[in-house]
Amino acid sequence: MKIREFGVEIWMNYYETKCVYNLAETCVESITLEQLLEFADKKDTILSELLPMKMTYGAIEGSDRLRNVVASLYETQKRENVVITHGAIGANALVYETLVERGDHVISVGPTYQQHHSIPESYGAEVSILQLREQNAFLPDLQELRELIRPGTRVIALNNPNNPTGSLMDRGLLEQIVEIARSVDAWLLCDEVYRGTNQTGDGFSVSIADLYEKGISTGSMSKTYSLAGLRLGWIVGPIELLQAVSIHRDYNTISVGMLDDHFASIALENRDKILARAHGLLRSNLATLDVWVAQEPRVSYIKPKAGTTALLKIDTELSSRDLCIQLLEAKGVMFTPGSAMDIEGYVRIGYANNPDVLKVGLVKVSEFLREVR
Repeated sequence: MKIREFGVEIWMNYYETKCVYNLAETCVESITLEQLLEFADKKDTILSELLPMKMTYGAIEGSDRLRNVVASLYETQKRENVVITHGAIGANALVYETLVERGDHVISVGPTYQQHHSIPESYGAEVSILQLREQNAFLPDLQELRELIRPGTRVIALNNPNNPTGSLMDRGLLEQIVEIARSVDAWLLCDEVYRGTNQTGDGFSVSIADLYEKGISTGSMSKTYSLAGLRLGWIVGPIELLQAVSIHRDYNTISVGMLDDHFASIALENRDKILARAHGLLRSNLATLDVWVAQEPRVSYIKPKAGTTALLKIDTELSSRDLCIQLLEAKGVMFTPGSAMDIEGYVRIGYANNPDVLKVGLVKVSEFLREVR
């Protein structure tokens, strides 16, 4: 099987160890195990939980404890609707491996995480891109979706909140997309790895799994919960889908690590503290970014409503890649070029990391833009 190179991952792997100010990071600033145990009031008791654990494969689909707490993140889901995976990246890959074959038709929003079009393409599917445009606040155009969909459409892939734009589809828009999908009996896969990062309220938007009988939600501990090192995610959807997924999962996963499962359970059981920290960082850091954009005459953007990233449009004749490389070499600041996400003319900034890194990094970007004028 041949597959296209993963643009964002290649960029991140090559440059993230070469920068001083990483403004390309997409996770809410990661927490330490010590912080997690402090949130859960377990610093003095964690060894009593870990030392008796026998290092077997553990529960194959994920522990009942973890699946129950993941189900509690949704309005109508139960443990039986949850299977644990190696990150959301593993979750998405398993869904496509299960549902998509050569000759199928898949619709994916774009820009989005490259998995959602490159994996089905590698299986021989015909992939149509539902382009998200700045003039529509990077929200999908429903008329365009109606024009793309066909009786044989197998999967529609969404990403909500969206990476890289920070756009957010509300319940009303999602319900209209559900009706379009239902009209041809298509599956709706929604990558919800940034769910919980809304800039208002409790941070949570409705999940596609709670809106549609063929809705599939994927999520993880990496972005919102600041625990990418656990490499743990999940698929939430209809039981019959998860049974089909499990056939494929037996070949490439068996189970996730017992320690990852255990610490993810602890984190989600104490998510109120983790989310309070995340919302504080997200909302104050976006305010910092918003002030900077307003004061920087060569930069504009659509202000994100959720997520950890935004697309910046910078007034320059440089390509997005050349801009990012020159910025990195001159000032040590790392962005992600839009070209790595098939949306030339923009750069992606991750604004959910350390506040001091963000503030100093933005000053350095302004210096760079004055120097290249």
